[in-house]
Amino acid sequence: MNRKQQDIQLACFSLGDNLFAVDIMRIKEIIQPLKLSSLPVPSRTLEGVINLRGSVIPVMNLRKRFRMPAIADDKPSKFLIVALARRVLALIVDDVLEVITIPAGEIKAPPEVNEPEGLECLLGVCLSGERVFMILDIDSLLDPSELRAAVRQAPQKV
Repeated sequence: MNRKQQDIQLACFSLGDNLFAVDIMRIKEIIQPLKLSSLPVPSRTLEGVINLRGSVIPVMNLRKRFRMPAIADDKPSKFLIVALARRVLALIVDDVLEVITIPAGEIKAPPEVNEPEGLECLLGVCLSGERVFMILDIDSLLDPSELRAAVRQAPQKV
């Protein structure tokens, strides 16, 4: 088997001092933050929706999802536009770092912890140099019912 077929490309990003990665094939684009339209009913993890070239896209704040402290509004951030199984979602991240290529066999299982809440969206962990990246399963970041509710609540014109 060809070694290149066993390699995985991961897009890496940060949330504070924490490093994360997602399969590069799931990222549609990386954009500067756009103006958010709030949802009428507050969501646990969704900040609102954006209008991206005529498409209404729900926006998830990953800091909120992982119960991390908020950062100042004046700090720059990025939106990762990702393809879920049936929808598109924008993820707010602090910074996009790089794309790394790693052999699939080097992905380690997620760490075992006593309180697994929040780890359901972790596919595994990989090392790149001295850095540890947590690989996210973006399909499990958001409860499908929450996503449907966000789309239903979205204003007609954003």
